[in-house]
Amino acid sequence: MSNSQKKFTNQLIHESSPYLLQHAHNPVEWHPWNEETLAKAKDEDKPILVSIGYSACHWCHVMEHESFEDDEVAQMMNENFICIKVDREERPDVDQVYMDAVQALSGRGGWPLNAFALPDGRPFWGATYFPKEQWLSLLDQIRSLFLTQRENLEKQAADIEEGIRQNDLISFNTKESEFESAHLEQMVTGLSRRFDPKNGGTLGAPKFPMPNIYQFLLRFWYHSKDQTILNHVENTLAKMACGGIYDQIGGGFARYSVDDHWHVPHFEKMLYDNAQLVSLYAEAYAATKRELFRDIIQETIDFVSRELISTDGGFYSALDADSEGEEGRFYVWTKREIDEVLKIDSSLVSEYFGIEDEAYWEDGKNVLVKAKSLLTVALKYNLSEEEVKKKISEATHKLFLKRSKRVGPGLDDKILTSWNALMLKGLVDAYKATGENKYLDLAIGNGSFLIQNLLQENGQLYRNYKNGKATIPGFLDDYSFTIEAFVALYEVTFDEKWIQHGRQLTDYTLEHFFDPESGLFYYTSDQHTDIVSRKIDVLDNVIPSANSSMAKVLFQLSLIFEKPEYFKMANRMLSAIEEKLQQFPSAFTNWGIQLMNLVYPYHTFVITGPAARKEAKSGYDKFLPNVLLAGTKQYSDLPICENRISSSNTQIFVCTGSSCKLPVDKFNEALQQMNL
Repeated sequence: MSNSQKKFTNQLIHESSPYLLQHAHNPVEWHPWNEETLAKAKDEDKPILVSIGYSACHWCHVMEHESFEDDEVAQMMNENFICIKVDREERPDVDQVYMDAVQALSGRGGWPLNAFALPDGRPFWGATYFPKEQWLSLLDQIRSLFLTQRENLEKQAADIEEGIRQNDLISFNTKESEFESAHLEQMVTGLSRRFDPKNGGTLGAPKFPMPNIYQFLLRFWYHSKDQTILNHVENTLAKMACGGIYDQIGGGFARYSVDDHWHVPHFEKMLYDNAQLVSLYAEAYAATKRELFRDIIQETIDFVSRELISTDGGFYSALDADSEGEEGRFYVWTKREIDEVLKIDSSLVSEYFGIEDEAYWEDGKNVLVKAKSLLTVALKYNLSEEEVKKKISEATHKLFLKRSKRVGPGLDDKILTSWNALMLKGLVDAYKATGENKYLDLAIGNGSFLIQNLLQENGQLYRNYKNGKATIPGFLDDYSFTIEAFVALYEVTFDEKWIQHGRQLTDYTLEHFFDPESGLFYYTSDQHTDIVSRKIDVLDNVIPSANSSMAKVLFQLSLIFEKPEYFKMANRMLSAIEEKLQQFPSAFTNWGIQLMNLVYPYHTFVITGPAARKEAKSGYDKFLPNVLLAGTKQYSDLPICENRISSSNTQIFVCTGSSCKLPVDKFNEALQQMNL
């Protein structure tokens, strides 16, 4: 049915976000978030309803169906409010403002997020999901309060605004800190109190993967040689890989597990989760050489390459949790379906995947898990492990083909810069750990896509891309994650365009995002005009803080470009939040990684000469979190490579800070120098 034949069409029809377009034919007169809509609210002196969600959000779909598609609800909303729909993934800045307000009021948050604001945009009340009748009642109450008790709402909005402002005034340390390894040990002690020794991860439910915590722990193990830490990381990654949070048939991770043992996922698959988990499993494989981890790398990248890649090299955002209106329907199996597809091997495969046992979920449906080891199944069926492995592989392929005939979950095909940068970094890490050239090819293709479509000549990035258009100026994470990805891509190619683009982006952030008072960076640039307030975000969450990422790249670029001012800025950033590391370790693990870079020896390997890349590649499969690679075959504009280039032979200089040892010929010799 064409748009002209639809019963209702609102202003969202002109947007590109799949989430906003899902609501374009609601009877609610939705508007996008922009200056025109905010001006309309002021002109009409109406309260604003800001409804925020994302395309893979199950309860967002439920509320749309129950309320926003309902004529009675729409009439109430249209007559009394200026209704704004926001895709939180496109506008995390808007989401952050209203989420802070709702959490300040109730102590809770989530999506869909529905915030009520004065005509000037200041929030005075909000909540998450409501069933239709409760939603109608709430709308009527808010309408009445705005008409009869507006002064009280004005006061509440002012109180919320002041409360959030005070909360945002994190007591950043303004003095330079003395960085010590004891601070890292205190962080690990704090984290370890929440370790789940049986199921991995942290105690309790739900369970989120939290990749950055385990990247931090891997690095701590590397420096401390504390085997209990490595054991916990390995156990966590193995339990996730064998659980239902991981798609045992098609690869890739769901967003989180609703239980405490990684069994039943919240079924949406997000690019940012899979990108970071590829990096984590690549590092874990480099550290342990455990084949399970290599399998997960391959299967997850295969999933992303199959389901989330555009023809021009960009990566889409997500797959929905729902298909045919039912959460998880695409992914679950009944015993009968397994029997029909696998016939004679059904019993063996059901044993392996725990059908109607460990895998059982509800209503006769199973979320597949690796319930038994190959050896256990082999012994039961009097087969070799290789024979069982072959049967499982063949069965998985049959189930994949059968599943592909089902109606699949919806695709959110917008392309976000920061999430693409995380995936690019994941591909580089996977290439280093496995040596698979196809991963490097994908990474280079994605980097080229970002440069061609989202980077402007002046160093400005856009956040989003769809249908050939980029429309939203980038936020700090778009810059910091892209810089981090470009540094990683430079390390494995020695193509200086990547590092030069990284410096260009860094200088742009310094000009447009930097706050001289705190020494940190705002999440929004001075080019963003349609914002309620500018915030400085420092907490590492499922996705690391853009500020912690900036501290890391400033540190790396200070070495490559020999710019001490970058180094001082990185130190000042870490000093600003260093006191928080021990208090709230799980919220500062990316900062903890940068702290390790300072308190433990950190080396730059400068590799120059005809076989520079070949020699560098010989060390890619090693887990070396305290080594930065730089190099060139014959010529370089980079300060770190100048005066270290020989046209006749390949040399490796091991540098710590501004001091370098005498050059050696082989990577292994450089490793020996590093450990002296």
